[in-house]
Amino acid sequence: MNAHEFRRRGKEMVDYVADYLEGVEGRQVYPDVEPGYLRPLLPTAAPQEPETFEDIIKDVEKIIMPGVTHWHSPYFFAYFPTASSYPAMLADMLCGAIGCIGFSWAASPACTELETVMMDWLGKMLRLPAVFLAGEAGEGGGVIQGSASEATLVALLAARTKVTRCLQAASPGLTQATIMEKLVAYASDQAHSSVERAGLIGGVKLKAIPSDGKFAMRASALQEALERDKAEGLIPFFVVATLGTTSCCSFDNLLEVGPICREEDVWLHVDAAYAGSAFICPEFRHLLNGVEYADSFNFNPHKWLLVNFDCSAMWVKKRTDLTGAFKLDPVYLKHSHQDSGLITDYRHWQLPLGRRFRSLKMWFVFRMYGVKGLQAYIRKHVQLSHEFEALVHQDPRFEICAEVTLGLVCFRLKGSNKLNEALLERINSAKKIHLVPCHLRDQFVLRFAICSRTVESAHVQLAWEHIRGLATDLLGAQKEEKAEIKP
Repeated sequence: MNAHEFRRRGKEMVDYVADYLEGVEGRQVYPDVEPGYLRPLLPTAAPQEPETFEDIIKDVEKIIMPGVTHWHSPYFFAYFPTASSYPAMLADMLCGAIGCIGFSWAASPACTELETVMMDWLGKMLRLPAVFLAGEAGEGGGVIQGSASEATLVALLAARTKVTRCLQAASPGLTQATIMEKLVAYASDQAHSSVERAGLIGGVKLKAIPSDGKFAMRASALQEALERDKAEGLIPFFVVATLGTTSCCSFDNLLEVGPICREEDVWLHVDAAYAGSAFICPEFRHLLNGVEYADSFNFNPHKWLLVNFDCSAMWVKKRTDLTGAFKLDPVYLKHSHQDSGLITDYRHWQLPLGRRFRSLKMWFVFRMYGVKGLQAYIRKHVQLSHEFEALVHQDPRFEICAEVTLGLVCFRLKGSNKLNEALLERINSAKKIHLVPCHLRDQFVLRFAICSRTVESAHVQLAWEHIRGLATDLLGAQKEEKAEIKP
């Protein structure tokens, strides 16, 4: 494919993408395929001779689209949003064309410097304390990670290195192995499974702190765990506080947990993967109060801020905490400006060496929407979630299971877990909308998340009528079964 054909095919692809997104509402949100459907539809090996672009596009519709779950359908209410916008897609095209691997400033100066500035822009949108910003001479700063899971792991490894070096400096005879077997990390019992996974990868114990009646981690429970473990000779070193848990969007109490971490000299990492985008709105910024106690903070613009995946924003108060853990300088990666103090090499802030020019997506989106446009988008989703909440309240057969703060509603039929499992099965088997469940304590709960960029009140209303109708059918069928069982 030469430049002439690329121009033609590129325009065709833009049309295809625009048609797909404009028509995604008409596609079945969840596919009908069974596991293994794809292999029989493809040759057993790559073609020896070139094939045409037309044939490839035909096969996209014939082979790929039947197996796609349409995350951007206005009838997709599962998990959390995955961001999508035309400006971000255009920036992704440019990123792919430039094709730099921005592991250092010298590898592509614009790639590094735009990321530093965009992370400061975003930090200011959130009104993060200035200590988290790079500025022109700050000690902190931001970096784009691939996911919140990656950010948690990076923070844990940095904290592990920091405490190990500190203990060895005080007691030179201590081995790393001796320290490692005593290290303990903590998170709420509502924290995402990626936190537990970070502990597994990092080789440290991770303990769950029981949450309160609102599914939040509180100071008393954390303090009790710290005191108990210290009495047993263990070394608390890392706490993850979650703002907007995956199950029900609950918020750990930073203003309580933060001072304890500071007093105990324990690294506090704040994971706001979903909820963080909302903090650009003044009316939701109070949910971030206490972030000043954190050593690191992360959220995903690729969830709810119209920046396509992957773009996970992470800030640290002291960037030397990260670079101290990950810095290696082989001669082939060195360059003449790396010790100038004016720039950063992001390879020292992350697990992989290579990195894409992801800040272009932020730059395009922030400029083409503006802060006010992004705020309006968040507010619309929150309003729609409260609209769904109100509809649930109107039907006495249902109950709301957790406080609705942002764009997630947790609800269920009053009754057994088995009843609600059956309802979810009917919902997802019908494939008109898509939901996923969670467990809150011992209850099986249905999650309704406002996800799509194009979702409107009419979609929410239709989804609720569909759920109500399926619930009526289910309850009626159960009533008939009970009547048949009676002698």
